[in-house]
Amino acid sequence: MPKSDKSFVKEITPQSEDFSRWYIDVIRRADLMDYAPVRGCIVFKPDGYALWEACQQELDRRFKETGHRNAYFPLFIPESFFQKEKEHVEGFNPELPWVTEAGGEKLEERLAVRPTSETIIGHMYAQWIQSYRDLPVLINQWANVVRWEKRTLPFLRTSEFLWQEGHTAHATAEEAIAETEQMLNIYTDFVENFLAIPVFKGQKTPLEKFAGAVSTYSIEALMKDGKALQAATSHYLGQNFAKGFEIQFLDKDNERKYVHTTSWGISTRILGALIMVHGDDRGLALPPKIAPTQVMIIPIGPQKERERVVTHAKDLLKRISKRNIRVQMDANEDTSPGWKFNEYEMRGIPIRLEVGPRDMDAGQVVLVRRDTGDKQAIAIDKLEETVEQLLTDIQQNMYRKAKQFAEENSRIAASFTELDDIIQNQRGFVLAGWCGDNVCELTIKEKTGATSRNIPFEPPTHLQTCVVCGSEAKHSVWYAKSY
Repeated sequence: MPKSDKSFVKEITPQSEDFSRWYIDVIRRADLMDYAPVRGCIVFKPDGYALWEACQQELDRRFKETGHRNAYFPLFIPESFFQKEKEHVEGFNPELPWVTEAGGEKLEERLAVRPTSETIIGHMYAQWIQSYRDLPVLINQWANVVRWEKRTLPFLRTSEFLWQEGHTAHATAEEAIAETEQMLNIYTDFVENFLAIPVFKGQKTPLEKFAGAVSTYSIEALMKDGKALQAATSHYLGQNFAKGFEIQFLDKDNERKYVHTTSWGISTRILGALIMVHGDDRGLALPPKIAPTQVMIIPIGPQKERERVVTHAKDLLKRISKRNIRVQMDANEDTSPGWKFNEYEMRGIPIRLEVGPRDMDAGQVVLVRRDTGDKQAIAIDKLEETVEQLLTDIQQNMYRKAKQFAEENSRIAASFTELDDIIQNQRGFVLAGWCGDNVCELTIKEKTGATSRNIPFEPPTHLQTCVVCGSEAKHSVWYAKSY
């Protein structure tokens, strides 16, 4: 019997009843975050930050394997820097917080709190780059940024958030474009194979591209409520920032030339995607590769058998951990096994092992999968191999389920009426023809509430006419309502 009256995990609002409420219930009850006293900001609690740390470690390894190095640049950016790239400042100005006073004195020049770092990094690159021998410059920064959002939602859209932003400089457009594509592919592989989230890869329309970029590439994911979420972006900036900040180099032909730059990033909003893509009415469901704890061992049985069972469970923990599997044991006597089953299921731990006296006598343990709920008895002598294989199976199964959902909720519209009906009544991604005119794109946004997500590199079909004006379609575009 438990020694306290701690109740089981409280009911989580069903997704079908109120998806937004479900999302808040899950992240609060899984102890991932708390609300900060500053509007639009959150506190990452240890369990939530552990997920971001796992993303950091995995991405950082991939960045370094491709020659990138980490650096850090100031949080405060002089206002004059933003004036050097007109499109950039116009794009970010509505979200910029400004520092106007410090140390009791009014500043001679306002300082923006970093919304992104192209400007200040451009200023530094102009000093560092003098010759073709200085190129390429391949730098990444792990940082926080601030964008004063009007509507906020934990992880997905907050006034301050964490991210990485890569900034590179190259001698030619070809090299810079190759870099942009390489980083988009790294993001795609990370999100699909590490987070088990399928994505739609493509290029943003001119209206949706990054402010100051020549072209923006993105990966888009579909949440369980049918809304899209931009998972990561990679931008070819051309020479826009190079000219604004006079980033020039002396080339091999002894001519001074402007560099070509890129920037690319992924933020903590990917944690929101992780929760929304895999979570269910029982709470979180974490893919094994990112799960801080992959296996939870829970000793069960009467008090008179407790010492024997716990000793056995500790032995199993040691055996499993030798396989570099992240495993923990909960032998706390203050809560019942039933409470623990609910708690760790809600927290999304991929595998639960139940160990009791009968199991010991039978030479087995009971294994429960979080992704399917399947329960099976596993022979002790095959435990490590079975757990290893099941972690792989769970990772793949979670990706398959998410992929199937995305495919079943991706449709094609041959007319505006059809597009509008799908957006309003079915949600998900809709592929539609677009003539390339901004007016038609804005018409879809104003009348349906959906935005263009991207122009897929490999569209499932090439549509012939624009769904708005009926003229020849230059592109097939994915549309969706989004976060």
